[in-house]
Amino acid sequence: MVAPVQMTTGAGPEVYFDGDDESRARGLYQLLREDGSLVGDVAWLDRALARRLYDGMLTIRVTDARMMALQRQGRIGFYGEAMGQEAAVVGSAAASLPDDWIIPALREAGVGLFRGMTLDSYLAQIFGNAADPTKGRQMPCHPCDRATNYVVMSSCVSTQIPHAVGVAMGMKILGHGGRCAFGYMGDGGTSEGDFHVAINFAGVTRAPVVLICQNNQWAISTPGKVQTAADTIALKALGYGVPPMRVDGNDVLAVYDATSRAAARARGGDGPTFMELLTYRVSAHSSSDDPSRYRDESVTEVWKSRKDPLRRMRTLLEQRGWLAPGESEDLAATIEARVRACITAQEQVGPPPRATLFDDVFESKTWLLDEQARSI
Repeated sequence: MVAPVQMTTGAGPEVYFDGDDESRARGLYQLLREDGSLVGDVAWLDRALARRLYDGMLTIRVTDARMMALQRQGRIGFYGEAMGQEAAVVGSAAASLPDDWIIPALREAGVGLFRGMTLDSYLAQIFGNAADPTKGRQMPCHPCDRATNYVVMSSCVSTQIPHAVGVAMGMKILGHGGRCAFGYMGDGGTSEGDFHVAINFAGVTRAPVVLICQNNQWAISTPGKVQTAADTIALKALGYGVPPMRVDGNDVLAVYDATSRAAARARGGDGPTFMELLTYRVSAHSSSDDPSRYRDESVTEVWKSRKDPLRRMRTLLEQRGWLAPGESEDLAATIEARVRACITAQEQVGPPPRATLFDDVFESKTWLLDEQARSI
């Protein structure tokens, strides 16, 4: 086992991006420290953007908490939340443009919501009711949204990564310049063959794709030190000729800035980037998991408190006068009320009609499907 790398923390843009690919893969790009202070001057940050990022993170936090409560009450069957990872989700989402494509993994529903997927549509999918765009065929946490180019995620780990590269290759072949694909994965996903196949194709074809690994340090119950012998996950990109970045995934400003740079590179025809966003899964892998059985939860408490991405951003906002005392609580209450109203509405929607079982199988129904449909 290779000794753990000594991370370079607090590296602002003038330090981090002046380095070579290996130094970026071993370093850690950060703009917002844990105490809410900035690393250097972030001249591009204004109140509107800062509030948009914070509101997006808070929306995920409140929605996830309510969904977990519904699962414990037996009102939905399954849920996987993104608690503690909101900066990685929202920071990367904010760097996307409307014409970009999003190919997510488990914890990126917040990307869809940030880009315009409605809360009603998201909850309809979780309930699997008649309003669900996927007609109740997917387990919860598999939303999709055609209007915002948000592709349904796959439960089969890493199968979405070749899809993301394929979408980007298609854009390049069709001459769709100025667009890119965002392909997400977890740290465990980088151990699957699909990851290596996909990143190899991305490097060879110079596909306009940003491959984003949310390294939350746990692949269900498998810790990072067992997952790979590489010093950092970002280093894996070097063997495929893909430029890497390694970013503080709990720093929404650094995630936004780094992802914006990677996306601009892809849209400009300069090829792919692989990003490792270092964060931590402070909650369970899913509603079916009990992490206290396999990890030291005192470490979790540090990430949940001192390293919390919302706390970090809220401190900055309050220091700059962009968030008034008590305003965050009021905003959370407003979001909570909106989520509860959507839940009430979607719980009243009935299940999908049985006849929809035969939709989307073939472009036109075969005689056999027609016969089966008439029998129900």
